[in-house]
Amino acid sequence: MVRDATTEVVEGMIQLTETILNTPLESLSQEQLISTGSVWEACEQASNLPRDNQAAVVSALAACLGVVKDALEEMEHALVEGRDPYSDIMEDEELGFRGNRDTYWSEADRKLLGPCMGLMKASKACLKKVLGVVKAHGKADSSEQIAQLDDLADIANEISPSVDELALSMYPPMNQLAVRLNAAKLASVLKKVLEITKTSHVCPPSEEGWVQFLTGAVDHNMDKIKNFTQGYLADLLCRI
Repeated sequence: MVRDATTEVVEGMIQLTETILNTPLESLSQEQLISTGSVWEACEQASNLPRDNQAAVVSALAACLGVVKDALEEMEHALVEGRDPYSDIMEDEELGFRGNRDTYWSEADRKLLGPCMGLMKASKACLKKVLGVVKAHGKADSSEQIAQLDDLADIANEISPSVDELALSMYPPMNQLAVRLNAAKLASVLKKVLEITKTSHVCPPSEEGWVQFLTGAVDHNMDKIKNFTQGYLADLLCRI
């Protein structure tokens, strides 16, 4: 974060210097004004940087939480809107299906969506809880504490893209194998976040209860996903 902000300031100064050198003396060009504005903007961003690693991790976790919240709300909305548009139509006797099933979830898909949504909700709860303990107990007084915060931020940054990948695979037409793989990836990331949190200074004994609870919730939902996709995998293997 600090490196990126510093790079922007330096690059802005280089661009401004080049613009000045390429402009005739005693003249003020539009390019100079734009470059000057870019430097001021970069300097202002640098002045607003978090004061230490603890504040930086809080900022990063809050940003991740916002992305996960948006993904969860979008999927919840899709579930409400994504009902079978042909549910009141009898199946075709010859074709054996109603309309285009690529545009809606089947009953089997909806059963699988439940634990997938459970994993997404666990992701939101995990980030919210970790954000809370970093705010309450996070310190950057020693190299060990800083390293623990950095490790936590690095693995937590993997949650939102993993949630996005799972969410995308949940839309119809659903590929249950892709859903299972993406769910397993998200579950692995969440358990790493919880493990790193539990072994770091931000998690005193009084906070261990929710870590254990969320770990159990992740395992519970992943087990359901495995059970619901077992038949699909068995059929897939038979075709090979």
